[in-house]
This record gives sequence, C-alpha cells and structure tokens, in this order.
Amino acid sequence: MAREPRRERGERGERGGEREPSEFVDKLVHINRVAKVVKGGRRFGFAALVIVGDQKGRVGFGHGKAREVPEAIRKATDAAKRNVTRVPLREGRTLHHDVDGRHGAGRVHLRAAPPGTGIIAGGPMRAVFETLGMQDVVAKSLGSSNPYNVVRATFDALKRQDSPRSVAARRSIKVSALQARRQGADSEAAAD
Repeated sequence: MAREPRRERGERGERGGEREPSEFVDKLVHINRVAKVVKGGRRFGFAALVIVGDQKGRVGFGHGKAREVPEAIRKATDAAKRNVTRVPLREGRTLHHDVDGRHGAGRVHLRAAPPGTGIIAGGPMRAVFETLGMQDVVAKSLGSSNPYNVVRATFDALKRQDSPRSVAARRSIKVSALQARRQGADSEAAAD
C-alpha cells in the first residue's frame, strides 16, 4: 500500500478549497473577541483587522466580523483588497517627505529615512509598512494606541504623501526644475 506524500503545514488537500496564488501579502494585525448578551447567555463573535499589500507601493486595510475567527479574517481580507491605495515611494524604499496623519484620537508622525535604517515603527504601523514594501522609515504613534485608529491614522498620513512628479504636474513645471530648486535649498541650508 503506497503512502500519500506528507503535506507541508498550511497546504490544503483536494477537499480543502485551494486558493490561487495572490499578488497580495496579508498580515493579521488584531483580533477582538466580542460578546452579545442574549436571553440564554452570551454569544461570542470575532472582529479582525487585516492589512494587505503587494510590497510594491500598494496597500489596503479591512475589517471583518463573524462568529468564527477564520471567517472574520476572510471577510477582513476581502474588504482590504477592495480598499487598496497606491502610495508614491522614493526609490521604492522610503517616503518622499515627512508627514503627519490623524484619525480620531490616534496621531502618527512618519519620517523619511536614509538607506539601511529599516522600519522603526510599532505594531500596527509596522504591518502597514511591511506590506507596502517600504524598507526605511521612522514612525511614531501618538495619542490612541487602539490598532484601528493607528492604522487609519497611518493611511491618512500615506494619502498626504506627494511625489515630485505629481507636484510638478500640479504646478505645470518640469520635475528637473523642481529637483533643482530642492538642491539649491539644501545647499543654502548647509551653508548657514
């Protein structure tokens, strides 16, 4: 009797509903157990917060609720894939400029960093940057530590990110002229 080859952990069988390989990487940030009090006692459910990204400048987040954890995660992942935004990155690794974001009582401050810095950020923000594909950033979370507010504040900050190309298009000038102005301002600041 021939034995079936041993499956690796997480690999699904014939009946297990295999998933096609996705372009997105997903990270589970937070699971919350919630209770609904009914006549017979308590009914427990789960809420999940998931971040998805392609690690090339696109990222999204989603929230899902269900009676079982896997179903809540699936719903959150589907919601995140519908909510994907593109973020302009400098050299594909860091931000173009420092930026602040806020949502409710949650505030975040994101700073561009030189090569080799890595991701210096806490919990929920780190998940956003890793799925986004950012390699160098310094971030600080202020105010609320609620993961939902921190993630939304981070997305608010990322939406305020402008690339030199978009600024040049808005001002109807060439990118090289904009970069020349920046180089001149940097040399003046160094001379002072």
